[in-house]
Amino acid sequence: MKGEVYSQSTCIVSAVAYQYYVLGKKRTEIAESVGLSPATLSRLLRRAREEGIIEFHITEPYLSCCQMEEELADQFGLKCAIVVPVPEQYREDKERVKKLVALEGARYIQRIINDGDIIGLNWGGTMYHLIQYLNPCRKVPASIITMHGSIEHSVKKFQAKSLVRRAAMSFGGSTLVTAAPGLSTSPEEHEKVLSSPEYQKLQKMYSKIDISVSGVGSIFPEFDSPLVTSDFLNKEELDEVMAQKPACDFLLRFFNEQGEECHTSISDRTVSIPVDVYKKIPTRIVVASGKAKAHAIMSLLNGDLVDVLIIDKDLADAVVDLT
Repeated sequence: MKGEVYSQSTCIVSAVAYQYYVLGKKRTEIAESVGLSPATLSRLLRRAREEGIIEFHITEPYLSCCQMEEELADQFGLKCAIVVPVPEQYREDKERVKKLVALEGARYIQRIINDGDIIGLNWGGTMYHLIQYLNPCRKVPASIITMHGSIEHSVKKFQAKSLVRRAAMSFGGSTLVTAAPGLSTSPEEHEKVLSSPEYQKLQKMYSKIDISVSGVGSIFPEFDSPLVTSDFLNKEELDEVMAQKPACDFLLRFFNEQGEECHTSISDRTVSIPVDVYKKIPTRIVVASGKAKAHAIMSLLNGDLVDVLIIDKDLADAVVDLT
């Protein structure tokens, strides 16, 4: 009992914990009211947690999402994983889920971006929404560039110039985009594109990208990527690609389950950042939604093509099931 004389009573511990955690009072206000120093108050609040006088509880589905973020980051060596909870009433609404994930992607980018950063963008359905969610009130002078050629002739809403312009408006920076089609019609045409002053300038910027932001298209098990459901490829090209058993398309390129690029006759006609250059980007963000993209995400993880992953809870569950 003698030692207890010199320690603070549980009464004062519970009292300061109640005022701080329940009533929301400031530490300085509590310390002054009970006659304690700020350092002593901090020790009492820590003791309240250690002795179970105060307990913290994260409700579902937020707890599961936090645990899954930690699991994915640890298992795949990610810098960060964000698992977005989806309210039950929205789970069957693919477009609503896509927007929820896109919103978190926009928020994450605007948390980490710095003055003078160069942002490389890769187009897709989720990316389309993400750009709309960028907050123009949080301007950062950053340069925005495309990481591949245009696909607007196949998918109209992915018009590169307008999307880059919208992103640049939010950041307050400059833009660099190519009007060249994402897939050249011939090797000769491709060589002409690569040697053009416009694309030469873009290529020099590729190695200077600080942050890349990408979506990913699913090919297996669901055949729903815009690159394979539009007229981006003709029948012969599509047959050749599918013979390689791709899991996804990414950067206008096709990758198998192991994360290896599928080499076909269109590989050398694709106007896109080279994979080896892409892999050197310091922060590579991938934003995706829908459990059907589990194989696509696994492909990117296996190929070391992502280090920040932002996905919805159902997709995260499906990825974990595959592992």
